Amino acid sequence: MADEPLVLGIETSCDETGVGIVRGTTLLADAVASSVDEHARFGGVVPEIASRAHLEAMVPTIERALKEAGVSARDLDGIAVTAGPGLAGALLVGVSAAKSYAYALGKPLYGVNHLASHICVDQLEHGPLPEPTMALLVSGGHSSLLLAPDITADVRPMGATIDDAAGEAFDKIARVLDLGFPGGPVIDRLAKEGDPTAIAFPRGLSGAKDPAYDFSFSGLKTAVARWIEAKRASGEEVPVRDVAASFQEAVVDVLTRKAVRACKDQGVDHLMIGGGVAANSRLRALAEERCERAGIRLRVPRPKLCTDNGAMVAALGAEMVARNRPASDLDLSADSSLPVTETHVPGRHRHDHDHVHEVSKDNLYS
Repeated sequence: MADEPLVLGIETSCDETGVGIVRGTTLLADAVASSVDEHARFGGVVPEIASRAHLEAMVPTIERALKEAGVSARDLDGIAVTAGPGLAGALLVGVSAAKSYAYALGKPLYGVNHLASHICVDQLEHGPLPEPTMALLVSGGHSSLLLAPDITADVRPMGATIDDAAGEAFDKIARVLDLGFPGGPVIDRLAKEGDPTAIAFPRGLSGAKDPAYDFSFSGLKTAVARWIEAKRASGEEVPVRDVAASFQEAVVDVLTRKAVRACKDQGVDHLMIGGGVAANSRLRALAEERCERAGIRLRVPRPKLCTDNGAMVAALGAEMVARNRPASDLDLSADSSLPVTETHVPGRHRHDHDHVHEVSKDNLYS
């Protein structure tokens, strides 16, 4: 175990300041500072508030992770950070911090892709990823089907949302129902007490001529909102639990159906589900049911590893080190629209890190 790479990962793509430390595929620390309560009164994430919260939380969260892991910063073999996609200002805070630590410690820097990290985190739960891996990533900003022959170098988009992401739809319906923010957890909880067949909400892009692997939740969101408005206009009470259950069923039905179809079409006998919406209990249950019927092995990390966290970034960073992938340059930039096909941002001049190593001998980090 001591020979496996020890990597610290920093995640600041949205409203979670996450710092994780892994050794190989073993999780040693997963420290998170969330600013979600600061965004709740606005009904969604405010980028400027998120950036300021990251600035305040960064150093304390890194120190907490190092203490939890029982390691010194000097023991690290590398620093990994989410370079994109995400909120530009939030990403810049994480990237700047990672570059500072890498420079001071003389350690290689790895700017990695947020989506690829969500896939790689499953290694901390279920061991090395099969190659290729089929992944369904569902969150507030993304709904994607990805085929990953090599998580460090080759991730191929199979399908994605053409409008609202699944998590975004959950938040918007929760707002219409006056359930607060974030919407996913509360809708999941209420749906358990409702009837998922009570209301026949539409399934987007499910026709025979529609794209096989793409998603659309905008029409569903509008249909649910109009149904609620019609009930209120007629003076009737809105059956919140049935609405939550029926809406949730419409989302997870499409997600799981298309994911299983992609596995069959591509000859992949397993499916990994990640991202914040992967914590949804109905999504997990229906995916398990459909995968079992199709002879597909389902891999879903525990809920805490599904939401944004530093452990997932550290996991991908450790894999980069283990496979001798090129490190990033210290002029690494944040890229809010970094495509998933770019699993990491490699360096152009490897000698830059040799220079950093020499400078670090002057005890820049104390």
